[in-house]
Amino acid sequence: MWLRTKMRGWQSRSGFDKIDLYTRGTLYSLVWLTVVSQSLLMVTRPVRASDAPVVLILGTLLTALAQGFCGTRLTARAVDQYLGRSAVDRPLVGLGFVLSLANATGLLALGRYTGVEQFPELQLALIASVVPFATPLVLLVPLWVSLVFQTVVAAALSGGAALAGADGAFVVSILVSSVFGSGLVAFTTRVSAWSLGVMTKLRDAQDMETRLAVAEERLRFGRDMHDVLGRNLAVIALKSELAVELAQRGHAAAMDQMVEVQRIARTSQQEVRDVVRGYREADLSTELLGAQGVLRAAGIVCDIDDRSGGLLAPRVQSALGWVVREAATNVLRHGDPQRCAIRLTTARGAAVLVVENDGMAVTGDGMPATGNGVPGAASGTPGGGSGTPGGGSGLAGLRERLAALGGSLEAGPAGAGLFRLTATVPESDAGAGAGAGAGARSGDGPASRAAGAEADAGPGPGSRPGSSPREPFMEER
Repeated sequence: MWLRTKMRGWQSRSGFDKIDLYTRGTLYSLVWLTVVSQSLLMVTRPVRASDAPVVLILGTLLTALAQGFCGTRLTARAVDQYLGRSAVDRPLVGLGFVLSLANATGLLALGRYTGVEQFPELQLALIASVVPFATPLVLLVPLWVSLVFQTVVAAALSGGAALAGADGAFVVSILVSSVFGSGLVAFTTRVSAWSLGVMTKLRDAQDMETRLAVAEERLRFGRDMHDVLGRNLAVIALKSELAVELAQRGHAAAMDQMVEVQRIARTSQQEVRDVVRGYREADLSTELLGAQGVLRAAGIVCDIDDRSGGLLAPRVQSALGWVVREAATNVLRHGDPQRCAIRLTTARGAAVLVVENDGMAVTGDGMPATGNGVPGAASGTPGGGSGTPGGGSGLAGLRERLAALGGSLEAGPAGAGLFRLTATVPESDAGAGAGAGAGARSGDGPASRAAGAEADAGPGPGSRPGSSPREPFMEER
């Protein structure tokens, strides 16, 4: 039952957790393997048959066990410090060094009592007494410092063996075996910790990639919500304003306008659901017809010149569809235009969409009065800004969509009270390949098709209410 529980716990761990547990378990096992080996060597026949005090034997054994517990804790902290998680307490390092020194001293004292020739296991026991402290030390200090320390320890052990009565061959063998054993421990420990560090960085990179994907999806969702609701809310506001004026004059058509408001609101609800589900993509032909219908319903003459022949790539059509939607929204919300022209052409392997309207408010010197009339405010340059506080994400969102496809967006005054927006998108698949995640998800755009019916239900030219002036068109929101 216990083994089954442990196996289930192991299988439920992630790949990194398994590697982390395996690496730490290997280092802990190395510490305790040397402790157990030293303890077994100390109870061999030469030690038992010697006249060494029992206190010395028991004290050395207890010191070895204390080294095991201290070395395990010190190794765990050393791994955490190597991975950059937390630092090791200096008192813990000092305790580990003192225990290692006390253990080696006790072994040399036992060798003095037993005689080095009668206690050949002393060589392995001395090496084992250093490992519990040398293992974490490799991770706490630079490698060259660790090598210097191990060399000094090897020389000290050899000198201690000579003082205990060992001959020259025994002293040399301790020196060589200590250097070799310490180097092997250092190599094993560093490689294990390095592998764990690489896995840690890989996991952190995957976590960062996940967070960036979530952030990108949030930006996409916010952009789609703006694009979906912007125009419909503008139409609702316009028709509500018209219904109020008609109701004040006692016209029965006010009821028809409010019915249209209700229908558009319901359609907007469905579009929001589509965006939430992530299955929405703007259709260029539908958006062109929808923009023409909405603008005509608002009393704005809208001319469309589509010379693409419907042969554009789906991703290009989707991106330009969002441009048409945003442009129509801003024509309704900003400025006081009477005419709007939308031209779609292809030139030099790129689709070019131009949306141009009049109705910009200008001052006596011929410069736009407010909003994006500020030179550079609505241009495609990085220095462009918003002419009003608390801007949104209209043109910025469009630039992101087009840039992902290798395209560009320019917007600004065109002279004579005109405002022009120009969107350019490469037609080739190579330009569109970078925008796999830039556009919104696939869908049929129900509100876009429904918006085309606005021309039939809305008022004709001249009936658009003008009681409240609007800001200049295509403000950088």
